[in-house]
Amino acid sequence: MNLYKIDTGYFKLDGGAMFGVVPKVLWSKTNPADDKNLCPWAMRSLLIEDGNRLILIDNGIGDKQDDKFLRHYYLHGDVSLENSLKKHGFTPDDVTDVFLTHLHFDHCGGSVKWNKDRSGFEMAFKNAKYWSNQEHWEQATQPNPREKASFLKENILPIQDSGHLHFVKEEGQLFDHFSTLFVNGHTEAQMIPHINYKEKTIVFMADLLPSTGHIPLPYVMGYDTKPLVTLSEKGKFLQEAAENDYILFLQHDNYSECCTVQHTEKGVRLKDTFSLNDIL
Repeated sequence: MNLYKIDTGYFKLDGGAMFGVVPKVLWSKTNPADDKNLCPWAMRSLLIEDGNRLILIDNGIGDKQDDKFLRHYYLHGDVSLENSLKKHGFTPDDVTDVFLTHLHFDHCGGSVKWNKDRSGFEMAFKNAKYWSNQEHWEQATQPNPREKASFLKENILPIQDSGHLHFVKEEGQLFDHFSTLFVNGHTEAQMIPHINYKEKTIVFMADLLPSTGHIPLPYVMGYDTKPLVTLSEKGKFLQEAAENDYILFLQHDNYSECCTVQHTEKGVRLKDTFSLNDIL
């Protein structure tokens, strides 16, 4: 098995929205904001090469949206999904499975692209199965008013229309060395991949833990639909992660790719940060 970090881009979000009820004087210690109260965030994906499978977990914001939409998110940096794949010797056509932790636009926007004459959409990974789950798919295609702006139809419906959509039916093993945990605080049935790699467990944290700054339990995003559920899910997961020395792959942390956590007198806290290459 080989693992590759895939950078798809960087954007900015309001610090208050990212840390909910936590005061700025506290969260700004780890995630300083600019004069508009915006903090920079990564959109970091993970590529898993295992036998005949090439699995891509999430794929960033894509490039289908117009300038008016994108201006809200201050896209920056010189990386892209396709160039990151190319850096490791792959093309989108090589990907066999696209695993979508959830269908918010910054996680699945790269799934679908314009066709050549921009008259419609086509799959960015034409040879891949796209994995979601029934409960989350229903939530995304019939969204509540709170999440409607995050579930963009052009990112989602073409997957089903193309015949590429497949559902994960339950928690547990999906592929060799690859299992999933379902969590419901951020959005319904978000899936958190666990990868067994060289006797280690690497967990792709998606929006259960966006950054090291979110490790203390009260640090829950304002975007979460059920913050008290997140509080419980995160607490249970971090206990397990500390006990088993899980490696946490951080999708949105602008400063650290991976971390471990440990038990302290104040609860579970950060232990170490490092790059993915440090463990390969």
